[in-house]
Amino acid sequence: MPKIAIDAMGGDHAPGVVIEGALLAARELGVEIVLVGQQQAVEQELAKHPGAPKFQIVAAPQGVPMHESPSVALRKKDSSMRIGFEMMKRGEADAVVSAGNSGAMMAIGMFVMGRLSQVARPAILVVVPSSGKGTVIVDAGANVDCKPLHLVQFGLMGSIYAERILGVANPRVGVLSNGEEDSKGTELTRAANQQLAAAPVNHIGYVEGRDIFNGKVDVVVCDGFTGNVALKTMEGVASFAGEVLKGAFQKNISSKLGYVMSRNSLKQAYRRLDYAEYGGAPLIGLDGVAIIAHGGSNPLAIRNAIRQARDAVSQQMNHHIADALADLESGTAEKKEGLPQKLWQRLKSKIESISEKAEPPSAAEERRRSGES
Repeated sequence: MPKIAIDAMGGDHAPGVVIEGALLAARELGVEIVLVGQQQAVEQELAKHPGAPKFQIVAAPQGVPMHESPSVALRKKDSSMRIGFEMMKRGEADAVVSAGNSGAMMAIGMFVMGRLSQVARPAILVVVPSSGKGTVIVDAGANVDCKPLHLVQFGLMGSIYAERILGVANPRVGVLSNGEEDSKGTELTRAANQQLAAAPVNHIGYVEGRDIFNGKVDVVVCDGFTGNVALKTMEGVASFAGEVLKGAFQKNISSKLGYVMSRNSLKQAYRRLDYAEYGGAPLIGLDGVAIIAHGGSNPLAIRNAIRQARDAVSQQMNHHIADALADLESGTAEKKEGLPQKLWQRLKSKIESISEKAEPPSAAEERRRSGES
């Protein structure tokens, strides 16, 4: 049974909502929960739930506020977030889940756990609704400036996540760009697109923003700046669309009646689009399992973030990523070793050709005769 350390003090509505989500997970997911936080506050919240499962509580005097800089958070050795990672480092937990400060989560995770072998940069992975099983976007904000190698690794890690966690067979991987033509994009996207074509993924080339939702692609690769802008744009559009629909249904008696008639269908559509159904965002490439839930998460979102952590542990996500990147590195090394050998052979042939042309005719004739004898 996976053991999940929960940052009880992380999020806009902690610890109450976090504990409610942990209770849902304990009842439904078959996981062992450890609550890390200010002991008195955690115990007071648990007291509001008579008959609740018994949780292990690990005391942490401080939390990490949402506005706090990662550098300040790193210096807090007794914060709930830091203690959760330290527990995972010691093998006392299999994963960490927090709805707290995402920048601090990345910084503390990197400091305590480090990166998986071969990973150049860990990234934030998100799953957004689509006409398929959901579309993976990586990176969604961790790395503003990237190199082509980083995007190649994001594509490989995202592909493994889509296959192992979402159940997508042979996930299609595309680079987010401003058009499908190979000539489009930036220097970064063009180089990454070319390198991904040679990587062990189902590379389909460039994809556009609209393809995130239409089922054309399963894994969208981009730098963290682009990914975060895309994600925040989606959140804004979803909020705006909700307000438009709400206004339309409240306009008059006929529209209100229409809402009553279509209420069940609308609820199903809303559930499919609800971020809470997707849980949180894994810090993929970290040497450990860490899930960042939305700061405004409700209990369902916390529950599903814990589900993500459970699935990543049970599916041995990090093991598969490390193996895949090691194979990729090995393949790259073979190509690098082969190139000098070919160049040497060409150079050697060229030298021999030049030597024969420069050799005196008498010497060449003598060498030919000696060879015949």
